[in-house]
Amino acid sequence: MSEKREYTLVDHKEPYRYDDNGLHVTRGSAWSGPGCHLGCGVLMYTDDDGKLVKVEGDPENPFNQGRLCCRCLALPEVVYHEDRVLHPMKRAREDRGKDKWERISWDEAYEMVTSRFLEIKEKYGPECIAFYSGTGRDIGQYITRLAWGFGSPNFVFAMSGQSCYSPRVAGCFSNTGAFWLGDYSQQFADRYDDPRWECPEYVVVWGNNPLVSNSDGLYGHWVIDVMKRGAKLIVIDPRLTWLGAKSEQFLQVRPGTDAALALGMINFIIEEDLYDHEFVDLWCYGFEELAERAKEYPLDYVEEVTWIPRDKIERAARSIAQAKNAILQWGVAIDQTKETIPTAQALLSLFEITGHMDKPGAMVPPPSILYYAGGWGEEFLTPEQKAKLIGLKEYPLIQMGFQEAVTDEYIKALETGEPYRFRAAWMQTTNPLVCTGVDPKRSLAAQNNLEFIVYVDLFMTPTAMALADVFLPACTYPERDGIRIGDGMQRGETINKVIEPLGESKSDMEICLEVGKRIAPEAWPWETVEDMFSSILEETGYDFEEMQKIAPAYMPFEYHQHEKGLLRSDGQVGFGTPTGRIELWSNFYNTCDLDPLPYFEEPSPGPVSTPELLDEYPLVLTTGARIWSMFHSEHRQIPHLRALHPDAIIQVNPKTCREYGVKHGDWVWVENQRGRCKRRVIETPVVEERVCSTDHAWWLPEAPAEMEDGLYGMWDLDVGNLIEYKCGKSGFGANYKTLLCKIYKVEEGE
Repeated sequence: MSEKREYTLVDHKEPYRYDDNGLHVTRGSAWSGPGCHLGCGVLMYTDDDGKLVKVEGDPENPFNQGRLCCRCLALPEVVYHEDRVLHPMKRAREDRGKDKWERISWDEAYEMVTSRFLEIKEKYGPECIAFYSGTGRDIGQYITRLAWGFGSPNFVFAMSGQSCYSPRVAGCFSNTGAFWLGDYSQQFADRYDDPRWECPEYVVVWGNNPLVSNSDGLYGHWVIDVMKRGAKLIVIDPRLTWLGAKSEQFLQVRPGTDAALALGMINFIIEEDLYDHEFVDLWCYGFEELAERAKEYPLDYVEEVTWIPRDKIERAARSIAQAKNAILQWGVAIDQTKETIPTAQALLSLFEITGHMDKPGAMVPPPSILYYAGGWGEEFLTPEQKAKLIGLKEYPLIQMGFQEAVTDEYIKALETGEPYRFRAAWMQTTNPLVCTGVDPKRSLAAQNNLEFIVYVDLFMTPTAMALADVFLPACTYPERDGIRIGDGMQRGETINKVIEPLGESKSDMEICLEVGKRIAPEAWPWETVEDMFSSILEETGYDFEEMQKIAPAYMPFEYHQHEKGLLRSDGQVGFGTPTGRIELWSNFYNTCDLDPLPYFEEPSPGPVSTPELLDEYPLVLTTGARIWSMFHSEHRQIPHLRALHPDAIIQVNPKTCREYGVKHGDWVWVENQRGRCKRRVIETPVVEERVCSTDHAWWLPEAPAEMEDGLYGMWDLDVGNLIEYKCGKSGFGANYKTLLCKIYKVEEGE
């Protein structure tokens, strides 16, 4: 065991297991499955019969300080739901799309997977098997190791342009050598009481609804916490969210025009001489070039493009520039624009030239903890195999993200067999047909070309029903152990088993370990998952059993790391870039034949780029609005959660409703030149008259399951019907947020 690092520990009043009023309490972390990105501290209560009775927030956990959302509170409903799949199953390939499953043993399941995977590896090469992960949480790292240990570089997110988190990660690392998060004191065990922390003067919530989405390891209510301590909000969003209504300044931007807005603000700040001269002179490269590019975005033009009055843009830009410290709280709306890379570059440049980097209450780099968090097992890929990653040749920038295959190129490869034919897939923590994927009919046809598909989940889903040949049942998190170290300000946290697995379900980690030992034993040397967890935790100086008792454990953190040589591998001051500075003009983009400076490209289709479509499709549609009670395509069958949001909805301005002859509660078709989907109208002034907003990932577990009967209603409800595969110039980004549409009533009988 290595020497223990100087972690800050929480002074717990109770051990991690104790009794309270006749119930047994276990301290742990809620990550997956079910769950979201956060890993909130929870107290799980079980009775003498070993049944999970209730879940409460852990008031001693600094992360969420006892607060929980409805999804955590409804955990027992998930664990004991009658629709959970609790036994391994198989069916014949010709029965895909039919509910013709046969129960099998784990030994038979493992034998089927092992024999097919090793046969394909021997005949065609390991790259011919794709390993899918959705929003992986504490599971994604095991899937990458399963892929890379086997020799396949093709880790697949199954989303056009990998349009979730990865683009901002790639952009930040390309131009600064680190990722950047808002400083809400989340890196300190004593949080807001830590004397080193300062409250931000402004939080700029841009393309994000953090109270609901909780992106990038952010617990959304931290925004409210800092508001209570004096922070002011600037909210930039096509919808007036709750935070927008509480903000000092609300800028209602046209979807997909964020880059133009940021560049207009940059131009104004430079013209008014409001930028941070000292920080720019010492730590930024390419300022003159950025200033020249920004001149192309005068505010009169930006006002016309974004639909935001010029005086509001000026006021927001001045507030950001003159603030002592400010946070950019951005979200996937930035990723889900086709030219996401220059958009993210523009937004971050705004905060870089105003000096809101690497200091208290501003943008800070998360501490590095456990190499496995960003990809685990890469050492098993040879350079020859790495070069076979689908999309790398066309889009070299993707190596700066999570090293995922470019989904758009992957779909083409499934259809054409070029550059090689895919034979099989492993799908875990993913439901791509109805969630991340677009153009579901094309997606289904392409993936049906795979000869063998293994699927791991808690419940039957549209993707599993349509495509899987083998179904492996996974545990919920109270049924297994785990470690929570991932996105955001990383900390040592454990997920602790409190009940025995239902049926024959197994933890995702155990499934990966047991399959990995069979198909790539050199990459999976551990006998038990506990041994594996201890190996992962080794660099912390604690084993898994020790971490269970002390978690959460906070690693050391410092501000002004660029001045102390803490951001570069060579120990020199500066940033981890070729120039040692923040690159406003990007050398890496330049080597990838991309524009080294940020720019704005009109979203297409759109009211400016495709005016010929406006007569038929006059409304701008933005998709993917988050839901309090559901996480992407999860939780649709959970009674208390579904009751909070029973239907797929579209938010429409009251004036627009009157114009189109629809009213609150009506079912409408939302249609564009690619397809249509059903939505129930929510009549609300939070969206502008020219804009509609809808949620995503809809399917109905109670609807007929088989393909010929509608595949759980997804063909009528999937907003992906309206979206095409078309990524940005970098391989990152796609227009999930910027479509055109029309709405009209669903007729009786439809």
